[in-house]
Amino acid sequence: MPIIAAYAMGILLILLFGRLLVIPITIVLKLVYNGLIGGLVLWLVNLVGSQMGFTLPITVWTALIVGFLGLPGVGLLIVYYFFLVGKII
Repeated sequence: MPIIAAYAMGILLILLFGRLLVIPITIVLKLVYNGLIGGLVLWLVNLVGSQMGFTLPITVWTALIVGFLGLPGVGLLIVYYFFLVGKII
Protein backbone atom coordinates (compact mmCIF):
# COMPACT_ATOMS: atom_id res chain seq x y z
CA MET A 1 0.00 0.00 0.00
CA PRO A 2 2.77 2.58 0.76
CA ILE A 3 4.24 2.02 -2.70
CA ILE A 4 0.95 2.96 -4.38
CA ALA A 5 0.71 6.11 -2.23
CA ALA A 6 4.29 7.05 -3.16
CA TYR A 7 3.56 6.62 -6.89
CA ALA A 8 0.36 8.67 -6.56
CA MET A 9 2.23 11.43 -4.72
CA GLY A 10 4.98 11.41 -7.36
CA ILE A 11 2.44 11.71 -10.19
CA LEU A 12 0.70 14.59 -8.40
CA LEU A 13 4.03 16.39 -7.91
CA ILE A 14 4.89 15.98 -11.60
CA LEU A 15 1.49 17.36 -12.61
CA LEU A 16 1.85 20.29 -10.21
CA PHE A 17 5.35 21.08 -11.49
CA GLY A 18 4.11 20.90 -15.10
CA ARG A 19 1.28 23.30 -14.29
CA LEU A 20 3.75 25.75 -12.74
CA LEU A 21 5.81 25.71 -15.93
CA VAL A 22 2.83 26.37 -18.22
CA ILE A 23 1.65 29.55 -16.48
CA PRO A 24 4.85 31.62 -17.08
CA ILE A 25 4.98 30.48 -20.71
CA THR A 26 1.50 31.86 -21.33
CA ILE A 27 2.52 35.17 -19.77
CA VAL A 28 5.61 35.37 -21.98
CA LEU A 29 3.60 34.49 -25.08
CA LYS A 30 1.07 37.21 -24.22
CA LEU A 31 3.88 39.76 -23.86
CA VAL A 32 5.35 38.76 -27.22
CA TYR A 33 1.94 38.93 -28.91
CA ASN A 34 1.13 42.35 -27.44
CA GLY A 35 4.58 43.63 -28.36
CA LEU A 36 4.19 42.50 -31.98
CA ILE A 37 0.75 44.06 -32.28
CA GLY A 38 2.03 47.28 -30.66
CA GLY A 39 4.98 47.40 -33.06
CA LEU A 40 2.65 46.94 -36.02
CA VAL A 41 0.38 49.74 -34.79
CA LEU A 42 3.37 52.04 -34.25
CA TRP A 43 4.62 51.24 -37.74
CA LEU A 44 1.19 52.19 -39.16
CA VAL A 45 1.16 55.41 -37.07
CA ASN A 46 4.63 56.26 -38.41
CA LEU A 47 3.52 55.49 -41.95
CA VAL A 48 0.62 57.93 -41.67
CA GLY A 49 2.43 60.39 -39.37
CA SER A 50 5.43 60.76 -41.67
CA GLN A 51 3.07 62.38 -44.19
CA MET A 52 2.18 64.95 -41.52
CA GLY A 53 5.72 65.43 -40.21
CA PHE A 54 5.94 63.29 -37.07
CA THR A 55 6.97 59.78 -36.15
CA LEU A 56 7.26 57.85 -32.93
CA PRO A 57 10.23 55.63 -32.07
CA ILE A 58 9.53 51.92 -32.22
CA THR A 59 11.19 50.32 -29.20
CA VAL A 60 10.32 47.34 -27.05
CA TRP A 61 8.80 49.59 -24.39
CA THR A 62 6.73 51.73 -26.74
CA ALA A 63 5.48 48.62 -28.54
CA LEU A 64 4.43 47.03 -25.24
CA ILE A 65 2.69 50.23 -24.11
CA VAL A 66 0.70 50.37 -27.34
CA GLY A 67 0.12 46.61 -27.26
CA PHE A 68 -1.40 46.73 -23.79
CA LEU A 69 -3.22 50.06 -23.92
CA GLY A 70 -4.24 50.17 -27.59
CA LEU A 71 -5.20 53.53 -29.05
CA PRO A 72 -5.01 55.31 -25.69
CA GLY A 73 -1.41 54.08 -25.56
CA VAL A 74 -0.70 55.74 -28.91
CA GLY A 75 -2.23 58.96 -27.59
CA LEU A 76 -0.17 58.66 -24.42
CA LEU A 77 3.05 58.30 -26.42
CA ILE A 78 2.18 61.25 -28.66
CA VAL A 79 1.49 63.44 -25.63
CA TYR A 80 4.65 62.21 -23.91
CA TYR A 81 6.94 62.88 -26.85
CA PHE A 82 5.29 66.19 -27.72
CA PHE A 83 5.04 67.77 -24.27
CA LEU A 84 7.67 66.11 -22.11
CA VAL A 85 10.42 65.44 -24.60
CA GLY A 86 9.61 68.58 -26.57
CA LYS A 87 9.57 67.12 -30.02
CA ILE A 88 8.17 64.36 -32.08
CA ILE A 89 10.96 62.72 -34.02
